[in-house]
Amino acid sequence: MKHSTIKALRLSRAWSQEQLAELSSLSVRTIQRIENGGQASLETLSAIAAAFDLKVADLNADMAEEPAQDEALNQKIDQAKRRLDREYGFYRAVMTWAVVCAGLAAINLFTSPERYWFIWPTLIWGALLALRGARLFVFHGWLERRQQQRLQKLLRK
Repeated sequence: MKHSTIKALRLSRAWSQEQLAELSSLSVRTIQRIENGGQASLETLSAIAAAFDLKVADLNADMAEEPAQDEALNQKIDQAKRRLDREYGFYRAVMTWAVVCAGLAAINLFTSPERYWFIWPTLIWGALLALRGARLFVFHGWLERRQQQRLQKLLRK
């Protein structure tokens, strides 16, 4: 790996070693060690690559590690980013639900306080959000794990 590559990327963005360490959740000493020619683990490289918004293979110029390892690590990073996007989307949906339902409640209570029709959209939309949240946080990966177990069971026969 070209250790000057990390330093050049850092300097091109006008970052100090402390800023890179903070963005990559590493210690300043680790950044210094890598820039001075020390070895970096795949996890460290992935953290630095994520801070620069690059792929690990872009930082690894000598290709000392196997390309398959770099590709697998990049896939894990991409999966993690997609998962975070889904989680943020869920939180945005919950905030939208809260604001819209509060607005519906206000409209209902001011226009026809004798009938509470706002409860129905609030409950239905809330139930759908609860299902989405359960699928996202509780059952994530369950189907894939189940398919893998079934495949292993069939292959043993």
